[in-house]
Amino acid sequence: MKWTVLLLVAQAFSLCLMAQMRTVALPGKSPVVTLRLVFTMGSAQDPPDKPGLARLTAEMLSGGGTKDLTHDQIVDALFPMAASVGSQVDQEMTTFSGATHVDNLEAYYKLFRGMLLEPGWRQDDFNRLKDSSINSLRVGLRGNNDEELGKEVLLSELYQGTPYGHYSVGTVSSLQKITIDDLKQFYKQHYTQSHLIVGIAGGYTPEFLERVKKDFAALPAKDSAPALAIHPPAIQHTHALIVEKNTRSVAYSLGFPIDVKRGDPDYPALLVMQSYFGQHRDSGGRLFQRIRGVRGINYGDYAYIEYFPRGGQLLEPPPNVARSSQAFQIWIRPAEPPQAAFALRLAVYELNKLVKEGIPQEDFDRSKEFLSKFVNVLTKTKLAELAYAIDSLYYGIPNYNTYIKGALAKLTREQVNAAIRKHLRVDRLQIVAVSANAQDLKRQIVGAGPSTIEYNSPKPADVLAEDKTVGAFDIGLRPEDVEIVPVDKVFE
Repeated sequence: MKWTVLLLVAQAFSLCLMAQMRTVALPGKSPVVTLRLVFTMGSAQDPPDKPGLARLTAEMLSGGGTKDLTHDQIVDALFPMAASVGSQVDQEMTTFSGATHVDNLEAYYKLFRGMLLEPGWRQDDFNRLKDSSINSLRVGLRGNNDEELGKEVLLSELYQGTPYGHYSVGTVSSLQKITIDDLKQFYKQHYTQSHLIVGIAGGYTPEFLERVKKDFAALPAKDSAPALAIHPPAIQHTHALIVEKNTRSVAYSLGFPIDVKRGDPDYPALLVMQSYFGQHRDSGGRLFQRIRGVRGINYGDYAYIEYFPRGGQLLEPPPNVARSSQAFQIWIRPAEPPQAAFALRLAVYELNKLVKEGIPQEDFDRSKEFLSKFVNVLTKTKLAELAYAIDSLYYGIPNYNTYIKGALAKLTREQVNAAIRKHLRVDRLQIVAVSANAQDLKRQIVGAGPSTIEYNSPKPADVLAEDKTVGAFDIGLRPEDVEIVPVDKVFE
């Protein structure tokens, strides 16, 4: 009986803790105070018939008015402070952020607090933001950004049938039917203390932080929705989806889910693999060297073990897009149509070599040294340090800088190559291409080729010999494995 009572008390205490907001505080002498409030929920909480609801709700909070002030009045008030309030929504994180000089902190926080705790829910704001989201799909993504389109279609395919199985912005048809009442209901259910991480950095006082915590304790204690379970479906055979669009070049994204995230034993090893194989926007990666450096096929070629949105705009991975399920991805930046099929075969050929041969010792040493310094770049500002600290709290790991450097110091080449063999593969891939003349591309990528390539200048004999092998490399696609969809049907 005694132990039963103690167990019940412990369980009640545990539930109480779960309902409490968490805090990441980085006090300092900087006159700039940074606020970063992260709710550990997002697009994965969208109802199945209303994708885009989480993002539109966050947009309404950060881009609409409060109960007492219109959106225009808030913009006017923030202007002399040179400040703003921004939002970012991913599958499991919704972030609201801003910074201001400590002299303006009281005035700024009054606006910040009002936007998140007392939203105005005005119809004109809703109409404006909904139209903006629809335009971002039709014009921004489908019309002008083939690379990002391919990457988001890939993830939607990989996580089909799961809470991750849709783009965070949603679909055109879903956005058109979402109402303000839907936003209010989503806000009421999911904006809770149990989801909230309050992040703050700079020259604030302890009393100010306590006031923030007290203010946001007005939110409901706990989300009533069940916890997420993300189980991506198994890929039975390599499959390709070609998004047919009137475009001049061919953009590819390909990959598969992996059972590795920050904090897992093999994460540091795969991070070294990623750096060697295709560090983002770095010319030293193996993919970059073999596809662009040696052959000049396209602008760049990279690999990822974590979600990396807006890759065409960012040099460094964005924080606060943490996920409980990740995917290995290869991003082949657009290639001219005559070289496109060969580029795809070459990327999969290099992946095959990586799985079979692993990383050479010299490249292992170089990649380890690079990452031990690059982690300093990722956390070089207080804002970045704060954001990474929030991610570390989510993943249950120590300070990211310490975590990575400590793991790298003990890591061996054999461990990296073992992790590559365990988690990577060359079969059962999901491939997404954005291309004109989809039927022509389909004919070129199925079977064993051959795919040929012509150069504007002479190439060494060893490259030409390898080209013959690559051109005949079978990436595992049969005609029935290739699906074609018009671009105007994607996220519609």
